Amino acid sequence: MATVNIRRDVADPFYRYKMERLQSKIEGKGNGIKTVIVNLNSVAQSLSRPPAYLIKYFGFELGAQANAKPTDERWIVNGAHDAAKLQDYLDGFISKFVLCKKCKNPETDVIIGDEKITLDCKACGQRCDVDPRLKLSTFIVRNNPKGGKNKKDKKARREAKNAKANGDNEASPGDSNVSENGENGDEDDAPDAGSDDELTRRIKAEAKAIAVEKEIKDDEWAVDVSEEAVKARAKDLPTDLQRSLVLEDAEEDGAQPLEQLGSWIVDTASKKGGVTNVTDVEIYKKAKELGIEGKSKTVAVLAQSIFDEKIVKQIEDRAPLLKKMISSDRHEKAFLGGFERFVGQDHPALITQVPAILLAYYQNEVLSEEALKTWGAKASKRYVDISISKKVHKAAQPFLEWLENAESEDESEEESD
Repeated sequence: MATVNIRRDVADPFYRYKMERLQSKIEGKGNGIKTVIVNLNSVAQSLSRPPAYLIKYFGFELGAQANAKPTDERWIVNGAHDAAKLQDYLDGFISKFVLCKKCKNPETDVIIGDEKITLDCKACGQRCDVDPRLKLSTFIVRNNPKGGKNKKDKKARREAKNAKANGDNEASPGDSNVSENGENGDEDDAPDAGSDDELTRRIKAEAKAIAVEKEIKDDEWAVDVSEEAVKARAKDLPTDLQRSLVLEDAEEDGAQPLEQLGSWIVDTASKKGGVTNVTDVEIYKKAKELGIEGKSKTVAVLAQSIFDEKIVKQIEDRAPLLKKMISSDRHEKAFLGGFERFVGQDHPALITQVPAILLAYYQNEVLSEEALKTWGAKASKRYVDISISKKVHKAAQPFLEWLENAESEDESEEESD
């Protein structure tokens, strides 16, 4: 495959930074003519930028529609555009969004925050801002994977301001580190419990108020955690929860702790007069005690056990706990599986509220747009019977259509800027 210098103005054949020369293929005819950029993924990788940035840049510069989220890895720009023309436009992208403004080196990382984009050069240490007036700058900020349209940054600042106003600035040295538990050897790292988020502050505040308890001897345990006792308590769980925690995970490591967590939530809710009386702090501490706070199946259990029929109103209060424990795509998939069980089998009367429930998860940043779209694309029999999964997905269509239309409106706004 032919390569060129990332900086094509550098003629040195030994220039270390190279990339593949763009390759394009024109398909269709008439109004349906389009250009497929065959090796965009490889070129984007050489530039250390997402391919979506490049395809949207081409779209903006050419005044053509470009698909930034293809499902088949076919990066397409409407219209007929030859490779040489696209290569010239790529030089503009590299100059504006890759090269350091001081040393002209392409070894830069993108930092997004406070509605601006900064290039951090690993070669000379210089940090320089990207022109915020560029259309692609708006697209990058709005599609920041760490915060979307910086909603999380704004929310964090708002929470910090409220905490300061309420005098909530405790800094207890309580143990809030999250273990890095894996699942089947490839689980994503658990979330950093040391971050000063809402749940961590609540854990610290409660830990500060708890007196040092009397040491419990081995023969004084109040809860029997023997295998027989765990199985006996599991019998009292809802039928579907039994199936998910016992049958499906019986052969996997961590199944017993998952049983214990589900059983404990149900038992505690029964003693306290409702699941809403079981606090996030208590749930997180129990999961951490069992060593499963970082596992994806743990959030599937939570999706089934920490809500009742008034789930729509309860999601906002539970959001800090869920955002802390849902730390990867895999966690989001497992949580949505638990959600299907909760509404499809445990509480079928909630089927009509599926759009409102998903909207609450989305607006409270529990689940990402990408995870919701991926889930909505296809029913699955992994967590429930396929007929139930189809019923839940059908009920979710109004929300999924709204999500798709909302993104289309955002893209239209960007193109009109």
